[in-house]
Amino acid sequence: MRRSLLRGALACLLLTPVTAGCVVPPEPGSSGPPVAEVLPADARALVYGRSASEVLENPQLRDKVRALFGADWAPPTPGGGGKLTLAAPQYFERGGPLRMVHIGDADYIAITGCAAQACASRRGLLLVREGGEQLMARLDEGGFSHHHAYGPGVVGGPGGAAVVLESALRALERASDGSPFPRPAP
Repeated sequence: MRRSLLRGALACLLLTPVTAGCVVPPEPGSSGPPVAEVLPADARALVYGRSASEVLENPQLRDKVRALFGADWAPPTPGGGGKLTLAAPQYFERGGPLRMVHIGDADYIAITGCAAQACASRRGLLLVREGGEQLMARLDEGGFSHHHAYGPGVVGGPGGAAVVLESALRALERASDGSPFPRPAP
């Protein structure tokens, strides 16, 4: 009896930190994720088009967007290019509203969308920095997120873009009652 009580107490002591979790303070000198806020709508959000498809095909951005997504721009080929199940433009087939988001010291056009046949699981977020020289994207694929980055000044490439994209997504969620993405068709 005494042994089983001791084993039970030991198990509780070992499992408590795992179940309760722990908070580790950030390293000195490191900063947290950049704060993002959705800005009031204005004409800057529509400078490259009024819809996701217009922005993707805008002559000023077309080549940059294709370079951003690389092999993921086209449908995946058996044993070939692309790591997504759909071509990147399909994640924006059903586009949401175009908005402006302020992150850190920059303003971005935020374009959300989803795949027409899989809106709940295939979603996209594209950020175009004011001026169009820097682009970042997040494509969600049923629980997996793929991050892309293009242009000068994107710190850390796709990995560094992930932090900025997450901040933008959280701000868009707060401004959209939970989901900035188009609603799935009934």
